[in-house]
Amino acid sequence: MIDVDSLSKRFGSRTLWHDLKFSVGQGEMLALVGPSGSGKSTLLNCMGLLDRPTEGAVHYEGRDITRFSRREARLFRRDVLGYLFQHYALIENATVEENLDVVTKPRQPVPGRPGATIAEALDRVGLGGREEEQVNFLSGGEQQRVAVARLLVQQPALVLADEPTAALDSANAAMVLSMLREMSVAGCTVVIATHDDTVRDACDSVFDVHESTDRSFV
Repeated sequence: MIDVDSLSKRFGSRTLWHDLKFSVGQGEMLALVGPSGSGKSTLLNCMGLLDRPTEGAVHYEGRDITRFSRREARLFRRDVLGYLFQHYALIENATVEENLDVVTKPRQPVPGRPGATIAEALDRVGLGGREEEQVNFLSGGEQQRVAVARLLVQQPALVLADEPTAALDSANAAMVLSMLREMSVAGCTVVIATHDDTVRDACDSVFDVHESTDRSFV
């Protein structure tokens, strides 16, 4: 599904990571681990075409997406990628429904990846009937549930999640993991940057960015 091939990232004289190599298959959940400052978020950003590596390539289904034009990158993020962030990345002055609706309008339905309706997605994350509430009045756990519901509506082929449970209590964290596992079982590839041992243990494989010179899975 996605292959990271000899990826390096430098900021001036500082090398964040060098010669990273790993692959993630369809339907697999991979945990990216390492101490703060090891570059997990930067690696996710490179995989999601929000940043560029200094060297190397990221291949998706055989295509070098790091060489995409600006338009190709925009369409890839729209039609393939789903993001889940620690701080939710919601439109704060909009309703729950409006936050979910933004992923339905720009894209065409993808064969084999039918997304849930907004009502279905909210039911599945325990927010049924709350479409008209503004997200800035919701708790942090509820906002992350909205972000997960947005993924269920979008039904991406690849999810990149950056510390998605770090600000959540155990119940909400378990719900997020359950939904991500449900998506992976349906064929979605999930890559999670995390410090959380529970998240790490819930994934199929682990890649330690800090010990990347070994280029080995744990």
